[in-house]
Amino acid sequence: MKKIVFLILMALLSLSCKQEQKPELIKLSGPVFGTTFNIQYHDEADIDYMQNIDSLFNAVNQSLSTYIPDSDISRLNRNELVEVDQHFIKVLKSSKTIYRETEGVFDPTIGNVVNAWNFGAETNKFLTDSTTIDSLMQFVGFNKVSLTNDAINKPNSTYLEFNAIAKGYGVDVVAEYLEEKQVANYLVEIGGEIRVKGRNIEKKSPWRVGLDEPRFDGEQSVYKAITLKDEAMATSGTYRKFKIDENGNRYAHIINTKTGYPTKTNVLSVSVIAQDCMTADAYATAFQAMGIDKVTEFLKTHPELKAFFIFEGDNKELQTLSLNNFPD
Repeated sequence: MKKIVFLILMALLSLSCKQEQKPELIKLSGPVFGTTFNIQYHDEADIDYMQNIDSLFNAVNQSLSTYIPDSDISRLNRNELVEVDQHFIKVLKSSKTIYRETEGVFDPTIGNVVNAWNFGAETNKFLTDSTTIDSLMQFVGFNKVSLTNDAINKPNSTYLEFNAIAKGYGVDVVAEYLEEKQVANYLVEIGGEIRVKGRNIEKKSPWRVGLDEPRFDGEQSVYKAITLKDEAMATSGTYRKFKIDENGNRYAHIINTKTGYPTKTNVLSVSVIAQDCMTADAYATAFQAMGIDKVTEFLKTHPELKAFFIFEGDNKELQTLSLNNFPD
């Protein structure tokens, strides 16, 4: 009898210890898309999905990367390919929506003009002069690109580049894969673009993420931390890639899709929160070009988006603006 009581007590103690143990997060990281990724998730079965996630990264790259010569988008830009995969189709359709909503400010056909300013995948491809820019602008206009079934139709000289949305889409692909595996708590981050669901199980708290401080010296520091819940955030900054003219004016790597020239702006960074990361990624780029006044008006009719600006005031001091209840 004593032995039975002892065994019961030991079993209860063991069960109690297991219940008190903190569930562990699986943490994965490494290089991808010319930057780095950080994935954290809690899986009841404690499964490492890295091999499958690598396959997803490769598929997205092979479809959408202009940095890979034999990718679908590179072949399409050389007019060697017409039919595309589902990754390409999803990004194209989302881009079409944002192109219309922003009245052409977000335009993936600006790619060759980006290259001409040496901000894109193909540097030193063109001379950077007004004649070249004017010539390339003839082929800019996402309305020139259409999809019929799985086939892309475009003018031969129109160059597509999805770099302003593809990184966010890569985040979504991994997040949706984890959801298919019934993972209820995760954080997926690629190059600063983030999507989260549930909670940080390890810390027993909502997911906390940092906004970078805009710095021109290349150093990284957190400007402030915010809480995200079941949503995505992307940031577009002008403080890492820019040009300075002979008068000391700083021009962003964001190209004005109407003029073909880099944007002169006092906006240093724009962070956008949306339900999915490719939407946040694309709007962050568009908002950088639109400027604060236009974005303020735009968001009055788009309550599903939240934005946070960091910009330079008249005396070069940092100022901020939160729109649509961007979290503190």
